[in-house]
Amino acid sequence: MSVAAYCVFCYRKIGTSGPTTKKRLPWYDIRKVAKVTGSFILGGFVFITYQVLSLNKLLKIDTQALHQEKLKSYIYVRTASLSPSEYQGITYRARKEIHKAVRRILEKEAKIFRTSFSEQFSTFDGEDHECALWLLLKRTQSEDKATRLQAVQDLASNSHWHDYQYVTVAQTCDQRTAIGLARSKDVDLRFFLPPPPLPKIKTDDPIEDELRLLLVSLPQTGLDPCVQYFTSLALRESSQTLAAQMGGLWCFGGNGLPYCETLSIVPSETVELFCLQALVQHSKISSHCDKIEAKGGLQLLQRIYQLRKDSAKIQRNIIRIIGNMALDEHLHSSIVRAGWVSVLAEVMKSPYIIQSSHASRALANLDRDMVKEKYADGVYVLHPQYRSSQPVRADILFVHGLLGAAFKTWRQQDMDRHLDRRASEGEEEYTQCWPKTWLASDCPSLRIISVEYDTHLSDWKAKCPVEAQRESIAFRSSELLDKLKAAGIGDRPLVWVSHSMGGLLVKRMLVDASKNPEMDKIVNNTRGIIFYSVPHHGSQLAEYSINARYLLFPSVEVKELSKDSPALKELNDDFLSFAKDKKFSVLSFAETLPTHIGSMLKLHVVPVESADIGIGDLIPVDVNHLNICKPKKKDAFLYQRTLKFIQDVLAPEL
Repeated sequence: MSVAAYCVFCYRKIGTSGPTTKKRLPWYDIRKVAKVTGSFILGGFVFITYQVLSLNKLLKIDTQALHQEKLKSYIYVRTASLSPSEYQGITYRARKEIHKAVRRILEKEAKIFRTSFSEQFSTFDGEDHECALWLLLKRTQSEDKATRLQAVQDLASNSHWHDYQYVTVAQTCDQRTAIGLARSKDVDLRFFLPPPPLPKIKTDDPIEDELRLLLVSLPQTGLDPCVQYFTSLALRESSQTLAAQMGGLWCFGGNGLPYCETLSIVPSETVELFCLQALVQHSKISSHCDKIEAKGGLQLLQRIYQLRKDSAKIQRNIIRIIGNMALDEHLHSSIVRAGWVSVLAEVMKSPYIIQSSHASRALANLDRDMVKEKYADGVYVLHPQYRSSQPVRADILFVHGLLGAAFKTWRQQDMDRHLDRRASEGEEEYTQCWPKTWLASDCPSLRIISVEYDTHLSDWKAKCPVEAQRESIAFRSSELLDKLKAAGIGDRPLVWVSHSMGGLLVKRMLVDASKNPEMDKIVNNTRGIIFYSVPHHGSQLAEYSINARYLLFPSVEVKELSKDSPALKELNDDFLSFAKDKKFSVLSFAETLPTHIGSMLKLHVVPVESADIGIGDLIPVDVNHLNICKPKKKDAFLYQRTLKFIQDVLAPEL
């Protein structure tokens, strides 16, 4: 108003003045113009200065965090509404535009005078949550490991990001950060880009043909005999002749699978499964993993995974292959580029423990920033499956028995839902794996690992005809010890939990480790062993199988379980000779009820006298052989006694 009034006054004065009597100098007019324009320039400068100063008060992030970034562990962002309807109208938007203009001017000035652009002004036109996002992204690339890990944790735990900010992180974060986010609990899947689009394939080129071509391209000579066997089966053409030879079933290693009544062709999904099982064997060989990657195997597996979303078996085998390939660190970038991090992050959220545990193993092998150990095929971490700031103080290792598995052996006892109507909303949910749910919640500072290996009652079920020598306890002991050493078993206090033949395998591994200086740590750090119906002196199941040898062809594992077997006696004597010196704590459970084998036979698989190893406590329980390691519920005696033993022997660590 003052400037406008001044101009009107000047114009009126000029208009009412009489004729000039004296000629004015040019500089006099310039001075008049300077007075008018100077007022505008001075006023604008004061206004901009005021806005810059007021901006410092509006920013909700303490600017000292920029100068003390290395000294702080967290970025505190004040909670504020992000709804545009709650902004301060036209004034707010005008200030934002001024801030952008000021920043552009400062950037140009820095370029002209070749000076550094102050980082403090780079966020003038950004919201506080935007500033925090970029600061966290910057920290994820810090050279300091603790800073990186904390930044990834802060990114994953903050749930206030916008959709576009999730996309920003997905597009700008590096490989290490993406893997860290995938291994963060309850992470938002919007942090990950979907797998890259794959080129279209011709309809006359089915997927199984591409799989066969990939298998053919892999080395076929100088291989392990079983790998050769798996590959030859997968590559063999299905025909009516082959079907007749296999007894009407197109069979993969003895496990017959019906495919159609005409016995003419094998369904494509079945052929894919056979080929994938062969690829699993190849992926255990490092040089073959390089070939798989070079031939576009990662992209092919991605295509099959997307097409076969309804087949849990196919998807599980694919993730198993990725987990094996992730053991080779130089393949990590290829795995990430193929889009597998987003897939694994999604599978980690699966309610099915088998699926999520396979994905957890693959991501753990990819996460070299946090995980030093490497988890070979058949070694699964049940807890912790995500990144955690809580240090692991001890290890619990679960070893299943004959016909068992890493997950199903340790499930809760199956209940007849039709007979048991007491289940209510308040009752605890059925668990597919009690070590992962119950034990992990009761002892969160433990690392819980379960191992898996193939076992068979009969040679009819053997997957590989040259597998016989591998089925011996001695061979499996050597194979598992190498895997467990790579997984860091022996670096911490250790408790073994075993069922049936798994207990014999545990004893064999400890005896072998005691004779190997490189494995000494496993023996020295063993604090206790739990045996669930372990046939230390043989099993009646072996006697039954041997008597029916012409029908069953008992496998090597079953033959080694013969009652009063010299091999079992020698193993038990060797174990007791050093177990007593090491003062291992031992807890044994024995079954007292017979087990139904088929519809006609009831058999007491491991009698109480055979389950008695000779040291520690022996507790008979009124259950059969299958349920001796499957508690009915969390407060059942079997679980509570197991938990107490673990807590007692690991009391100094817990």
